[in-house]
Amino acid sequence: MTEAIIFVIFPLCLAFSALSDLFTMTIPNRVSAILLGTFVLVAPMVGLGLPAIGMHLAAGLIVFAVCFTLFALNIMGGGDAKLLTASAVWFGLNASLMEFLIYVSFFGGLVTLLILMMRKQENAILASGLPVPHLLFTANKIPYGVAIGLGGFLAYPSSPLMMAALARLH
Repeated sequence: MTEAIIFVIFPLCLAFSALSDLFTMTIPNRVSAILLGTFVLVAPMVGLGLPAIGMHLAAGLIVFAVCFTLFALNIMGGGDAKLLTASAVWFGLNASLMEFLIYVSFFGGLVTLLILMMRKQENAILASGLPVPHLLFTANKIPYGVAIGLGGFLAYPSSPLMMAALARLH
């Protein structure tokens, strides 16, 4: 049961967040709350001790501090900051967190460039009949939840929780 939770909750929350951000330019707070709450419940069940759990929570605090600064400077949205923080807790202070953040940065740049190019070609895209969410053209935001989701999907297999869940299956 614990392994199923680890295999499903994180990816499902990321997918839901990415789609929500893409279509509505919002990431529901409950997604970040579910990620944090599930981590706190599942981490001890896979054998993470208090020091390891503390390091995971420290990762979240560090990412939160950076994200809060970016939010205060109006560079990052609040939903993105909360989702990135809650996701960082699932990785902890190790190489998998850096892998996650590098993927998120890379995909964030790609998503930003793609949307800026689309906005310059708005009339042609709309005339083509492609089903593109209208908010991508009208909102003065970038749906960074998409980048967080993609980065999370790629880095998650190397996260301590996923590795612990896989080890328990053998």
